[in-house]
Amino acid sequence: MQTRVERDSLGEVQVPADRLWGAQTQRSLGNFDIGRDRFVMRPEVLHAFGLLKGAAARVNRDLGELDTGIAVLIEAAAAEVAAGELDEHFPLVVFQTGSGTQTNMNVNEVIANRANVAAGGALGARAPVHPNDHVNRGQSSNDTFPTAMNVAVVLEVGQRLVPAIGHLREVLAQRSEAIGEVVLSGRTHLQDATPIRLGQVIDSWVAQLDAALDGVAAATAPVRQLAIGGTAVGTGLGAHPEFGARVAELLAARTGEAFAQADDLVAALSSHDALATLSGSLRTLTGAMYKIANDVRWYASGPRTGIGELRIPANEPGSSIMPGKVNPTQSEAVTMVAARVFGNDAAVGFAAAQGNFQLNVFKPVIADAVLESIGLIADAARSFADHCVVGLEPVPDVIEEHLRDNLMLVTALAHEIGYDAASAIAKRAQDDGLSLRDAALASGAVSSEAFDRLVDPRAMTGPRADPAVDTGVASGKDHPTNP
Repeated sequence: MQTRVERDSLGEVQVPADRLWGAQTQRSLGNFDIGRDRFVMRPEVLHAFGLLKGAAARVNRDLGELDTGIAVLIEAAAAEVAAGELDEHFPLVVFQTGSGTQTNMNVNEVIANRANVAAGGALGARAPVHPNDHVNRGQSSNDTFPTAMNVAVVLEVGQRLVPAIGHLREVLAQRSEAIGEVVLSGRTHLQDATPIRLGQVIDSWVAQLDAALDGVAAATAPVRQLAIGGTAVGTGLGAHPEFGARVAELLAARTGEAFAQADDLVAALSSHDALATLSGSLRTLTGAMYKIANDVRWYASGPRTGIGELRIPANEPGSSIMPGKVNPTQSEAVTMVAARVFGNDAAVGFAAAQGNFQLNVFKPVIADAVLESIGLIADAARSFADHCVVGLEPVPDVIEEHLRDNLMLVTALAHEIGYDAASAIAKRAQDDGLSLRDAALASGAVSSEAFDRLVDPRAMTGPRADPAVDTGVASGKDHPTNP
């Protein structure tokens, strides 16, 4: 492998001749070979860094901190980073210094080298663009990395997560419209309960997603507060007084997100409570998805010896040994994603607590965990919508059988004949193997006409009828249980 010589404060380093990174990146490669197969720094962070460095160069130019020619070179190279055109030149892993210094320098070196080549210079020349003096001007890893990670998270929420959840919500709403009038047995405690319409079930899933997404939106707002301008410890040493606020303003203009410089820059460097809160909202959202997927899995269980009231799409063979088996694979995928997101949230919560004095030194792992959760949730939502929800169908015969056998239909009688009398009917039906109708008629508490009129599963999916209407049954309102 051909190499070139790069230099940093510790001396000379041999760097692959065809790579844009420099000495500090190369040292990190040797010092932190941890999790390389899975934990290379996420491109979303690197692309956000490109946006940040480009904005920083423009602001430094406008403030007279950078020569116009140098600023233009930096902006052009930073734009390539932001667009993902130089991803191969960012080899570092998450597990590095907790401030993300190596990644910040990786970005500085790549931009500087790319700019110098564009200016007709050589790799490693550090002129006309210097990675520290020019690309990193007015900045520290301590304020650039948290800025980049916040920008990356906000963009991923807006561009990836929200549309994916919106898609799942829309597909659920469409299925509710199509099959929502089907009446089925309700269940509480995994036991039979009063009837409910399938549309009410699905609409409750939609409501869960809406509420959880509102929580994500609320939690995202503080993440738009950026640490840029804080430099080393939040005091702004080395930066122009207007630098941070103007960079945040420019990032807002270029991304369409309401970024602003944080009110307290010391806090912005030393704590990441906003990302911890956002991670918690992602856990809540995934918990809602877990509930929905699990409900679908239960409703589709069987199909002949389980509940079997919903039919799921047969996307692939379910067993290597049992022919014809269809498994709830999409539900299982969603619930496994939930397990991962819950674990990520635990990691973020622990990492966010590691702010010692003026710096939290768990920044890279926080960024990685939150971004992984966002990506997993978004992918799972689309997969579940497109490969399961869209094909959900009721199984009428099974639904009707279960509804017919549901002893909790007796609840429709309780208001008229009293709780105890209704309970006795349900118990007799269960003990003697009778239908609810037969047990009710045998009790003498209700006529056949009244039973058929009152025990109407569809009518039971909403508030009871006007109590002034004559029911034709003996009232139980004088019973002690019905005052």
